[in-house]
Amino acid sequence: MSLSTNSILNCPAVIKTPQLKNINHLNTAVARNGFIPRKLRRRRRGISLRCQVATQLDNQLLQTRKFELLRITQDTQRGLVTTPEQRSSIEEAIVNVEQFCAGDPIKLDDLNGTWRLQYTSAPDVLVLFESATRLPTFFQVGQIFQKFECGGSGGSGGGGESSGGVVRNVVKWSVPNLLEEQDGATLVVSAKFSVVSSRNIYLQFEEISVRNINISEQLQAIIAPALLPRSFLSLQILQFIKAFKAEFPVTNPGRRRSVGGLYYLSYLDRDMLLGRAVGGGGVFLFTRAQDTVY
Repeated sequence: MSLSTNSILNCPAVIKTPQLKNINHLNTAVARNGFIPRKLRRRRRGISLRCQVATQLDNQLLQTRKFELLRITQDTQRGLVTTPEQRSSIEEAIVNVEQFCAGDPIKLDDLNGTWRLQYTSAPDVLVLFESATRLPTFFQVGQIFQKFECGGSGGSGGGGESSGGVVRNVVKWSVPNLLEEQDGATLVVSAKFSVVSSRNIYLQFEEISVRNINISEQLQAIIAPALLPRSFLSLQILQFIKAFKAEFPVTNPGRRRSVGGLYYLSYLDRDMLLGRAVGGGGVFLFTRAQDTVY
């Protein structure tokens, strides 16, 4: 726990026991006479000021640690290129941020919206990056987003009604020379989620879809050459490709139930999201992004 956090927790303890007795007498005077004596006003103002200063120092420390986390992850290609020493430093930086809201319930208002992936250690995501690196002429991976559409509001603290919504993992990808670079097509993995504890959500994956096919200028020139009149057939082909959408349900082999998993939101505020896939699935660092169209 940081020094500034201790300062916040210990603000009332600045006044020693004899002084507390005096304040009790002053509080009695307030109740009897209907006014706050000058001595009590000064003491209350001093306590409030010290707590405000401690809070500001704590916020500054949090922003410094968030900046440091983003700094040490920015040259890792979203986690693909890291040494054991880097991974250790990144994990330490993540823990330093996580401790600022450890145990606080999830605020769905903060979670709602679109988040851009900045770093991950999840094997199922890193394999995409590795494939793009090994086969750059056949496959490219662009931006990756998580889009939360929260059906409830507030948080879940273990009692009361469960809240949740829909989350969509959005992957921009491309095939060089055939599709537009980095944004040639969109892969969307959709899931329903429910808040099952103060910081855990359960994901129930439902569907994988491929959409938003944007073919390259080279391919367009082959289908419908710019120097020739575009025929009805060539225009139909281009329109079909643009409107193409394929959807596949996500199910366990041999079972009718869809695939699910537990996701621990270890830190959340208005501009940063840290998550851990429960069961050794890796850590995720996201920052707030503009709502993406897919």
